[in-house]
Amino acid sequence: MNEFKIKFRGVRGSYPIADRNYLEYGGNTSCVEVQVNGHMIILDAGTGLINLGNDLMEKYIASNINPHEREPIKATILISHIHQDHIQGFTFFRPLHIPSSILNVYGNVNYNESLSDELAELLFGKSFPLDLGDIAGNLNIHDLNENEGIILRHGYPPIVKRIETPEDTKIEEDDVLITCYKSYAHPQEGVFIYKITYRDKVLVYATDKESYLGGDKKLANFARNCDVLIHDAQYTTEDYLNSFVSKQGYGHSTYDMAIECQNQTDAKKLVFFHFDPGYDDAKLNSIKEQYKPLGDRVILAYEGLELDLFQ
Repeated sequence: MNEFKIKFRGVRGSYPIADRNYLEYGGNTSCVEVQVNGHMIILDAGTGLINLGNDLMEKYIASNINPHEREPIKATILISHIHQDHIQGFTFFRPLHIPSSILNVYGNVNYNESLSDELAELLFGKSFPLDLGDIAGNLNIHDLNENEGIILRHGYPPIVKRIETPEDTKIEEDDVLITCYKSYAHPQEGVFIYKITYRDKVLVYATDKESYLGGDKKLANFARNCDVLIHDAQYTTEDYLNSFVSKQGYGHSTYDMAIECQNQTDAKKLVFFHFDPGYDDAKLNSIKEQYKPLGDRVILAYEGLELDLFQ
């Protein structure tokens, strides 16, 4: 099945916003849905996850009049890091509360912590009516290291394997491979950059990272020749260098930094992502106009944007 589709569910950074001046690009925080060879992968669990969950519930209910014979909701959820704007939608993701759901969550925290404990403390208990253990669905939370990859293969649960050499990335034709590395260009504990590979198509998700002088060489090598690069673009260069309130060190890139990364990786398409909540539709449209001369190789993400890597 030659299927590799992306749908943007939330494209904001920092916090969600509901305002009539934000309708064109949307106000939900980070969440990207990926449908690849029959597998659903979800990149981050910001508030955009909530509407995705509602859509999945509609399909679940429509799959059979008998609740016991409905098609289970299955997803692999990849958390880049546990800042609020990347996990805010998690507890309100309705498939969590369906007993037949099978949800595998992956992410990385400090060596002496676990992702399960961190999510339990941040999202459940005192901050939510349920504890993590009260979730009805089959929720499996895994700690992922940057020397590990995930293989999605039909008929099997996700397979985690060590990735130490290029030979380790070889997979069967119908497999989907997820690899990652940890960037420390975002305070306080860094962020996971993810790459999804299916056949000869590659998607790289690089949110919440700041660039370096001369570009980020590690990211450039990781994302080399990818088909789609989703890259953090929270600030304009003017805001980033503002002499009164500089954004340097905040852990986010400018649009020009993202362009530089595209040039260094030879990414076929760059998607600006994770917009500052202060940037309304008018501001983003003016940014869009600024980069229009680059053609369709560069686009601004918006809620509902769909890309098909096989087209």
